[in-house]
Parts: sequence; structure tokens; C-alpha cells
Amino acid sequence: MMTTTAAPDTDTELLRQMRSGTAAAFQALYRRHQGPLFRFCVLRSGSPDTAADIVQEVFMGLLTGALNFDPLRGQLQGFLFGVARNLILRHEQARGRTAALPEHDDGEDGDGPACSEAEPLARMLSNEVADSVRHALARLAPHYRDPVILYEMHGLTYQEIADICQVDIGTIRSRLSRGRAALAKWLGAHRPGTINA
Repeated sequence: MMTTTAAPDTDTELLRQMRSGTAAAFQALYRRHQGPLFRFCVLRSGSPDTAADIVQEVFMGLLTGALNFDPLRGQLQGFLFGVARNLILRHEQARGRTAALPEHDDGEDGDGPACSEAEPLARMLSNEVADSVRHALARLAPHYRDPVILYEMHGLTYQEIADICQVDIGTIRSRLSRGRAALAKWLGAHRPGTINA
């Protein structure tokens, strides 16, 4: 006798279950998408607090039905990135400026726990590189920052990024190229030399 187990692992199926009241389906969607969405929001906004607020707003919109995702128009991940990007833009407009990371982090940790098995020196070097990348990303204009983060750090395609940013693919290619060049220039200029003991 053959038994089939239909695992509700697709986003569309989980959304359907969530809309019919299954709390576990929402939890599965949250676990799947919260991490990448939070990382995007932190890198894009420069603020862990702002990122946490935006992620919460996105998932509350999904839970309450305020956000109408259409699976025929793309994947849920791209939709969530697009909503988060729009919320960040609104937040930046309300503040009257583009959000940027502070010049000095004075005791701020990275956005996630470091690997406990890493040696202290390796962890310090890794954190130093991550800080350099975050600061360099914060210097990019937002229309360059979006494609760089979404392509380089989240592996989205040009088409997915174009849909999220609501521009054509040629514009994304151009912005990605210019963003990478600026990022490489700033990272090259601020490459750490020696480590002080």
C-alpha cells in the first residue's frame, strides 16, 4: 500500500493554510522568510530597530490579509522584499533623509550571533569585514544599494530585482554595475592593514 504525504512546504500552500486559520503555517512562513528579510532591511536601512519594525509590519500585513500576495505574479520572497523596500522608502521620506549607518558603532554587535566554534581572531576579522561592508553599503545611494543587496546577498535574479524595484532589467544591470564599482572602491580604500593587539 502506497501512502502519499503532501508536505505543506510551498509558500502558496502555507499561505492557504494560514488564511484558513492554521497558526503553524504562519510560523513556518515566518521562520522561512524572517531572516533574509531582516538582513535586507538592516543593510538597506542601516538600523536594526528600523529593520525589526519593518519586518514586523510586513508579517502583520501578511497575517491580517492587508497584503494581497498573488502567486501568479511571482514568488513570496520577492513580494516581501518589495513591500519591505517600500516601507523603508516611506520611512526615509518621513525622516527627510536617506538612512545611513552611524560613523562609529561604539559597542554595537553585528546583526547575528557569531559562530561559537570560530577562533577569536577569525571572528574579529570576520566582524571587521562585515562592518566594512555595512559601512560601504550605507554610503551607496539607495537605488544602487537595493540591487547590490538583493543580487549579491540574497541571490535574486535581475528580473526579480526589477520587479521589486519597479524598474526595467537594463536599469537594474546598470545600477548593479555602478553599485558594485562604488562598493569595491570604498572597500579598497578602507581595507584594514594591521590588527592592533
